[in-house]
Parts: sequence; C-alpha cells; structure tokens
Amino acid sequence: MEADLFSRRKLSTRILASQLLILAVTSVIGFVLLAFAQRDEYDKVNEERARSIAEIAATDPQIVAAMQAGDPGMGPNSIVQTVATRIMNAGNATYVVVIDRNKVRHSHPQPQLIGAAIEEDVVALDGLTHVGIDNGATGRSANARIPLKDSVGNIIGEVSVGINESQVLRQLLGELRVFALYIGAALGVGVLASYVLARRLKRTTFGLELEEIAGLLQDREAMLHGIREGVLAFDPGGKVSVVNDEARRLLGLGTALGSRLEDLLPEGRLRRALAGELGPDEIHVLTDSHCLAVNRMPVVLHGRALGAVVTVRDRTEIVGMLRELDSVRGLTDALRAQQHEFANRMHTLAGLLELGEQQEALDYAVELASADRSRAEEVRERIGNSLMVGLIVAKCTVAAERGVQLTLDPSSKLGTEPGHLRRLLTVVGNLLDNAVDAASGSRAAQVTLLIVESAESITVRVTDTGPGVPDEALAHIFEDGYSTRPDRGTARRGLGLAMVHRLVTRHGGDIVVGSGPGAVFTVRLPLPDSDPAPLGAVFTAAPPVLVLDGGGTRW
Repeated sequence: MEADLFSRRKLSTRILASQLLILAVTSVIGFVLLAFAQRDEYDKVNEERARSIAEIAATDPQIVAAMQAGDPGMGPNSIVQTVATRIMNAGNATYVVVIDRNKVRHSHPQPQLIGAAIEEDVVALDGLTHVGIDNGATGRSANARIPLKDSVGNIIGEVSVGINESQVLRQLLGELRVFALYIGAALGVGVLASYVLARRLKRTTFGLELEEIAGLLQDREAMLHGIREGVLAFDPGGKVSVVNDEARRLLGLGTALGSRLEDLLPEGRLRRALAGELGPDEIHVLTDSHCLAVNRMPVVLHGRALGAVVTVRDRTEIVGMLRELDSVRGLTDALRAQQHEFANRMHTLAGLLELGEQQEALDYAVELASADRSRAEEVRERIGNSLMVGLIVAKCTVAAERGVQLTLDPSSKLGTEPGHLRRLLTVVGNLLDNAVDAASGSRAAQVTLLIVESAESITVRVTDTGPGVPDEALAHIFEDGYSTRPDRGTARRGLGLAMVHRLVTRHGGDIVVGSGPGAVFTVRLPLPDSDPAPLGAVFTAAPPVLVLDGGGTRW
C-alpha cells in the first residue's frame, strides 16, 4: 500500500524525498563517524595530559621521599595521598594513584582502596611510559603510567594518572554542537539543490512522471521492433541513436548505435540517401537483395535541430509486381492490336468468300499463316531456348504496336539451356524496353538485338535509332532512380538499367554504353554460370512470354 502511494507521487516529490532521505542518512553516518574520530582525538589529547600529570607526580620531591622511606604514615592523611590529591585537583584529573613495587596503592581518590593491592602487574617497572585507555575502579579513562624512581634512580614503583571519559564526552559534545550546525546547513543546501534538480528534471521530461516515461519507452520499443519498416534516427552529430531490427535486416547493419554512416556503409547512392544528400523526396535505392524506398525527415524542436529520422521500406515485391503489371499491360495492348489486325483479315476473307472468290480467299489465308509462322521460325533458328524465343517474339509484337521494328541480328546464336538464363531474361527484357521507348517516335524507328553464346561468355547487344545517351548522363545512367524520361504507366523509371548493371557486375560481367545511330548497350556475362539462382531475380518477375506454335497464338 505504501509502495503504491509512493509510486503515485509526482516525480519532483519522489526525487526530493529520495534526496532528503539520502542526505539525512549520509549526514547521520558522517556525524557518527566524526564523533568517533573526535573521541579518538580527545582520548589521545587526554592521554598526553595524563602523562604530563604523571610525570609531575613522579618527580615531586615529597612523594619520592615518602615512598623511598616506605610511606610510614600510609593512609588517607599520608603525605603521598595529600600531595597526589593536590596534583589531581590542580590537573583536573580523575585520579592520581601511587603504587609501590608490591602492587600496593599509596594514594587513591577512593580512600578505602589505599593500602589495597592492584590486580594487574606494575607495568612501569620496565622503566617505560605506558599510555592508553583503562577501565578501572573509576570507570573508563585515559590513563598514563610513569615509573617512580628514588633519588639515585632506582625504580621503586609507578604513578598512574587517569582522566575520566565523562570529561571527554563533555568536550566532545561541545565540539559536536558546532558540527551539527554545519551539518544542518549542509542538509538545508542539499534540500534546496534537490528541489531545483527535481524542477529541472520535470522540465526536461516535459512534465512526464516515471511511469509515463517507462510506458513511452515500452511503446517505443514495441513500435520500433514491431513495424515492417526500417527506422533509423541520427543525432545532431550524425551518429546513429536509434535503429530497429528491420533496418538492420534491410541495410545489413550490425549494432550500429553510436556509429556514423561512413563507418557502416560503403560510398554509394544508399549512403547518400540515408545522409539526406539526395534531397527531401522519397528516394528509391537498389541493393544486392532489395529495392528500398528511403525517406529522411529532419527533427526540429523549438527551433533547435535535434537530428533526423530515416524510414526504409522494402519495395522489392511491389516494384516487381508493378513491372510485371506494366509488362502485362504492354502485352494486352499488343493483343488488342493483333485482334484489330485479325478482324481486318477476317473481314477481307469474308468479302472474298461473299464475292465467290474461294481460291483467292484460300491463297490469302495460307499467305497469312505462313507469314506468322515465319517470324517465330526465324527466331527459333537462332535461339534454342523457348523462354527467350517467347520473350523476343512478345517484344516484337509490343514494339510493332508502338511503331518500332524490332529485329534479331542474323548472327545471333543461343543454345537450348544457356547459362545465366534468368539473368538473360531480365537483361534482354529491360534493354529492349528501354530501346523501344527511345526509338518510338523517331523516323525509321528500329531496334536490333544480338545474342551470341560462346564457350567463354554470352554477349547481348541492343541497338536503337533513338536520340542516344547524352554525354552528361553517361556518369549517372546506371544509378538507381536516374532517368532522362518521365515515368511510364505504373512502373517507375530509373530502375531497369540499375538492375541490369547490378546483376551483370555482381556475377563478374560488364556492361558498356556506346553510340551508333542511337544508343548501343553491350552486356557480357562470363561462363560457366556459378550461381544459377541469382539474387537479382527478386527484383522483377520473369516477363510474360508469347509462344507461337502451329495451332495459333498462346500467352
């Protein structure tokens, strides 16, 4: 119950109470330690006082003469007792006891003990001075024992002087009152400092209580590690202050906290996007395994820059689906064009039959069928793989619909099971799409494809009659997101060539941009294929293919 009440108090109250408790406990402990230290110090001072008084008594002529004579009148009124009492009173000591060699007391503040023997040994017979704390008949006291010598220097006993603990305590209490005032003043300063600290912490935490801060931390951790987006936060110095599991997965980071981007990632478009060097808009970046959308937002509070927050989203599947959708739309347009052309042919055949020209209608139908088969057969003669044949024929149909003539170079040659097949489909599909886009609208629009397979490599060359690649674009043409043309349909431009470049270079090949009538892209992939399932295949789905056989057209 008390714990619940304490937990419901305000943060400032709890800090103040905790600080007060700490200060009080430390003050009491310090006070006690100081008291013990002062007590030890006063004990040492009183031991020295006792030694000085004992030396005075041991050298007093009357005491020496009486003890040397055997103290004939030993008793409460003897010379030794009288002189010892006078010295005791003068020195404000608790007792001055004169003891002979036989342990018999010749003086004592309690007269009934005069003539009685002490229980302990007469330690001063060794000729040395002994000081310390003694718990004798008068209680605890600071004690000094001095050897008592006769006129010729022989030890005939000892003088024991004690100063009672009550005197030490009186002195100590007098000193500790002053120390208590100092401690009280320090405690007051500590209370004031604790209050100021509590108020400052309250402002720093925006008035939130500890439970609210803990709840926010739990919510933040749950949010950071529960969402399917990568999140990074940078402090004003550019160091990573927050990173979640998804960001580590997408960017291939380790712990990363407290590190700078240049220590985590190599130089490239991804690092520049995370650093905000590519502008405030959403940036699409290709990595070896993902297509990422990067957003960076600066964080400013009360006009003071606190750093930046970066979100990283995995758009690999979405980009692949959009590219596939764009391909399907292109093929749909091609089918629509074929349907229009087929309808025209059917109208022609119907007219010939209606006019009774059966033979001429038959000849026309045979001519059309042979023309369709000849194009597919021409591709099959040079390309052995059916997937690549279907891709090329489909691209020819799409290009024809856009007014572009796509031809296969007669020197092309590709086997039935070539290496890098999935990469070849991606490379050829993207290069042909770019070439058709560039050539469309130009006079005598034409695209030429060359595929040659040798024992060492596979070479792909795509030539178009478009405007070519500007000189200022050569340095950036393979960067993801860079394009000289606007987006087409649902597919974002600037990813195709970047994907081709990454696929080719990742597997030991090269890609070269040249100039002809338009642009010339040459790709070389080395053989044999050491990785038949490339990572690059995740960037785009395999393009839909058009297969032509003797029975008609099949998608």
